[in-house]
Amino acid sequence: MKLARIMFVAALLTVFLCAGMATAGTLEDVKAKGYISVGVNEGLFGFSKPDEKGVWKGLDVDTARAISVAVFGAPDKIKFVPLTAKTRFTALQSGEIDVLTRNATRTLGRETALGLNFVQTNYYDGQGFLIPKSLGVKSAKELDGATVCVLPGTTTELNAADYFRANGMTMKPVVIESTPELAKAFFAGRCDCLTSDASQLAGTRAVAPNPDDYIILPEIISREPLGPAVRHGDDKWYDIVDFATKALIEAEYLGITSKNVDEMLKSTDPKIQRFLGVSAGNGKALGLDEKWAYNIVKMVGNYGEVFERNVGVNTPLKIERGLNALWTDGGLMYTPPFK
Repeated sequence: MKLARIMFVAALLTVFLCAGMATAGTLEDVKAKGYISVGVNEGLFGFSKPDEKGVWKGLDVDTARAISVAVFGAPDKIKFVPLTAKTRFTALQSGEIDVLTRNATRTLGRETALGLNFVQTNYYDGQGFLIPKSLGVKSAKELDGATVCVLPGTTTELNAADYFRANGMTMKPVVIESTPELAKAFFAGRCDCLTSDASQLAGTRAVAPNPDDYIILPEIISREPLGPAVRHGDDKWYDIVDFATKALIEAEYLGITSKNVDEMLKSTDPKIQRFLGVSAGNGKALGLDEKWAYNIVKMVGNYGEVFERNVGVNTPLKIERGLNALWTDGGLMYTPPFK
């Protein structure tokens, strides 16, 4: 009996060790194949969408490029894998992708039951409602009995149901798996409103046949911290993805841009010297080149630059910084010291 218990414990340990080995070594795998497999939204303007030449662009795409720069010293060592909301986490769990940068919300269940780790939030969001102006609705509380377009397998599906129930209203969901197809259904009039993260609604409206015909209602009904995710069990890879994302924010805080980064190499500020690799240490700690953060800013920019060129007020999305401003400007973008 005692021997049986020992053998059972040994078997369990073997399973746990093998599971750990299976998910460890992502950095080594990535270097061996020469690129990072990155899961992205299959088509969300401003966040991840190929342009007319097939070049992927967006805030999440630039986040992925920052990770590529950190690892390879180049922004294009990436294979973009378009994923639906339903397939995104399975692709990460199975190893089909190395990192997910697809406007995904960090939740307790996803970090535990799904075995994922979310890194630094790269966009603070909340769920809203997009409607045609012709509907004549001014508030989400006027949507009783509405047909609602929604993606399955998302936090938005449950949030919408909870919101309608809490306000004594009914809704008729129109569930479509693909983001582009969902937008087509909405613009074709298959539903009264489209509900999703407000950033996604802004991206959807921006590609409408007549964007000014649609409005986002004022209610924000949830908290949606969006950011890259990796698998449990590989702390080294987690650290690289996390700090590559953080580097964009830290650079903006330090006043370092893609245009002045070379001049900043001459700074006598010890924080800037450490960040740009003039003073060694951060690169070694992450197993990267000491110039990894310098390279990110030089090739991708800082967070403010990434935000403004993809989703900012001068883009078709016209999004204010809001919660995504630096903490020094009243926002939530804040990182630990780089030392």
